[in-house]
Amino acid sequence: MSQATSLEPSRTTSLSRPGRRPKLANTGNSGYLFVAPFMVVFLGMLVVPLAYAAYLSLFRDRLIGGTVFAGLDNYTRALGDDRLLEGVGRVARFFAFQVPIMLLISLLAALAIDSGLLRMAKVFRLGIFLPYAVPSVVAALMWGYLYGPDFGPFAQLADKVGAAVPPFLSDSWMLGSMANIVTWEFTGYNMIILYAALRAIPGELYEAAAVDGAGAWRTAWSIKIPAIRPALMLCLIFSVIGSFQLFAEPNLLQRLAPNVIDSAYTPNLYAYTLAFTGQEVNYAAAVSFLLGLVIIVASYTVLFVTSRRSRS
Repeated sequence: MSQATSLEPSRTTSLSRPGRRPKLANTGNSGYLFVAPFMVVFLGMLVVPLAYAAYLSLFRDRLIGGTVFAGLDNYTRALGDDRLLEGVGRVARFFAFQVPIMLLISLLAALAIDSGLLRMAKVFRLGIFLPYAVPSVVAALMWGYLYGPDFGPFAQLADKVGAAVPPFLSDSWMLGSMANIVTWEFTGYNMIILYAALRAIPGELYEAAAVDGAGAWRTAWSIKIPAIRPALMLCLIFSVIGSFQLFAEPNLLQRLAPNVIDSAYTPNLYAYTLAFTGQEVNYAAAVSFLLGLVIIVASYTVLFVTSRRSRS
């Protein structure tokens, strides 16, 4: 009994000795284990395909001699390709009038829901967001049926009232028709981003505005919209990328209007046609990389212009 009692102080002394810490398991590599699945998918699905596409873009297939190293010849050819340049200009015009309309509708919807004055706000929010859940292919097919000049409901209604059939699929209307489809698809997506940003605004700002006598419109213009400027910038960048990657809508509407939408109507459609129809894989890779460069330049330009306006 006395021996056990005499051992206890020595154990306490050894544990409380300064400069000694209990040994812990080495957790320095645990973070890498958590990140490893993402890195494997990221490298396998993005980095490796991009590297292989860059490798392909430096070669050219010839009838005599097979595949030969071409250097930057494919890129030089793409920079002088009138069909590619027309497609880039076309999607730039599409972006110029479609994106402002879509973001304005998304912003107004988000402000209406956040105001608390809208009846059945949850149903309204779900109704706007629901089209985003519809795949782009299904949306293009559905609107293609509505646009149909022979069997669509607009054509049938015009025929019954004796009016002219709206030329939704004509050359002058086609960009507007596609803009309507894209706006219908992605307004709800942008509205959710903006609404989430509105919900994050501190309530003290609203209380201070109420004390100063600001009404609902003044609060929205002076407090809400400036506070969600980062969210608006995010939606704008996403819209830049999506506009220049336009593919599903022109690819499906091409069946209904082959004389209006050709294989180079948009840059993405052109690259797809080159690779899988024309079997020009090397040139298609160069076109894709140049399209990526255009998207980077356009995104940076938008960020630069909007940041300068916000500072001024």
